[in-house]
Amino acid sequence: MDDHIYKKLELVGTSKTSSDDAIRNALKKASETIHDISWFEVIEHRGDVKDGEVVHFQVTIKAGFHIHK
Repeated sequence: MDDHIYKKLELVGTSKTSSDDAIRNALKKASETIHDISWFEVIEHRGDVKDGEVVHFQVTIKAGFHIHK
């Protein structure tokens, strides 16, 4: 049985519409150069507020990808 080795990469995604979109934006951009991203975990949620309304979402995630032999 082969051992599976993973590397974790910290990413920060942003969006004007939602936290979910911020996560998707980070993963989509990272996938352009990092192959085989398998999972993610949310580390931190942040946002900008103007006049009592959320105007920007920022989410820090750690994404894991498989290291091939």
